[in-house]
Amino acid sequence: MSDAREADEPRHTSDAADSPREQGDAAAVTERNPDQDGGRRKYGPLGTVLVIIPTYNEAENIRPIVERVRESVPEAHVLVADDNSPDGTGKVADEIAVEDDHVHVLHRKGKEGLGAAYLAGFRWGIEHGYGVLVEMDADGSHQPEELPRLLTALKGADLVIGSRWVPGGRIVNWPKRREYLSRGASTYSRILLDVPIRDVTAGFRAFRKETLEGLGMDAVASQGYCFQIDMAWRAVKAGFHVIEVPVTFVERERGDSKMSRDIVTEAFWRVATWGVSSRANKLLGRDPS
Repeated sequence: MSDAREADEPRHTSDAADSPREQGDAAAVTERNPDQDGGRRKYGPLGTVLVIIPTYNEAENIRPIVERVRESVPEAHVLVADDNSPDGTGKVADEIAVEDDHVHVLHRKGKEGLGAAYLAGFRWGIEHGYGVLVEMDADGSHQPEELPRLLTALKGADLVIGSRWVPGGRIVNWPKRREYLSRGASTYSRILLDVPIRDVTAGFRAFRKETLEGLGMDAVASQGYCFQIDMAWRAVKAGFHVIEVPVTFVERERGDSKMSRDIVTEAFWRVATWGVSSRANKLLGRDPS
């Protein structure tokens, strides 16, 4: 959240395993060797990677982040999904696309939220034959240099989440209030939805195409925090193999955060509704899906 109060709060660096409780809980979900599949199904080749970067007023950030992606995974393609940014982000993205044939731009008619932008990007990527679709923020919070780690883990998984809250995960320059909100949201969602994922709200993710095709994307209407929770929960319910790998999350240095009270409120009530409905269905013997 980027309001005036936050500027006065102390910023810090935190490791995921700072507290004994977090360290013990997080140990249950760790990075696995994809060659040791424990009897799970065998996974095919990953296919071409598409990194989807939603933007709204990210003109200062978009070129640096695209360049870092291309340097970190040269064979990957990038799709900038711009919501008609008033600051000209879409124009900057178009200029990059002219210079680099691995960069593409999806111009959307207006600001419809993070979830809608990602869903549009997923559909575009699947239609154009990409085998792996990656979520990444435009503001530099997600480190492109860590993308190879996610892709390596995806060789033995359906979905890989870059996690702040497993051992080795870190946050840099976050106010304590922001950390408490993120940890609390993940714990709240994990308990209500019975999802064995430490960082349910994480936005740095790599999906196999087949995973997205099996998640019922047409039924997803969530935004922001809630979109990430929704997709993770759907993946777990559908029986997909989800792995968390540790990443470093760095607070943005330029531009304004898109976090808002409305996004947090939406996540709170949607998760509560899903949790109550899911538990009721289980008690009544109904299919929770």
